[in-house]
Amino acid sequence: MNNPELLIGKKLHKLRQSKGYSLSQAEDLTGVSKSMLGQIERGKSSPTVNTLWRIAKGLNVSFSFFIEEDKQETTIVSPSEIKPIIDENNKYRVYPIFPYDKQRKLEMYILDLEPHYSHQSEAHTTGVEEYIFIHQGILELTTGEKEYTIKTGNSIHFNADQKHIYTNITEKTTIAYLTMYYPV
Repeated sequence: MNNPELLIGKKLHKLRQSKGYSLSQAEDLTGVSKSMLGQIERGKSSPTVNTLWRIAKGLNVSFSFFIEEDKQETTIVSPSEIKPIIDENNKYRVYPIFPYDKQRKLEMYILDLEPHYSHQSEAHTTGVEEYIFIHQGILELTTGEKEYTIKTGNSIHFNADQKHIYTNITEKTTIAYLTMYYPV
């Protein structure tokens, strides 16, 4: 995954064309401007985490659809070789370790969240579940009206088909491993 911008752009263009959507129609479905969609398709702009989620949700594909590469029988992944997808403030980074697998219906990520920073994630499609293991730090997770504090070495599972917020409440970067399960 040497150049994720080009891979994301090619996949977006191919997906949009296969569905017969114009840039304007894709804009209506995703809430992302057609000029931004065009820049992403041409590899001229790298989408933020939230932008990529909005595109994936609007076009009804998984988040990692855009970063999937051809599958190998055995895969060794080094996070240091993966370019993360970042949010607008560069304080939340998502490293796509294992992109969406249609047979297994899951994908895996490493999340980095800077000290005292919150990232709001939009609701995923119905039935999507998240499994999070905290490798370093403490993560405060808000789902609906409930707050959970997950410490180093602990894990949490929740239904992610509602808006949720990840907050690092420590002085150091919080690192977590995230597995997303898609029922369909």
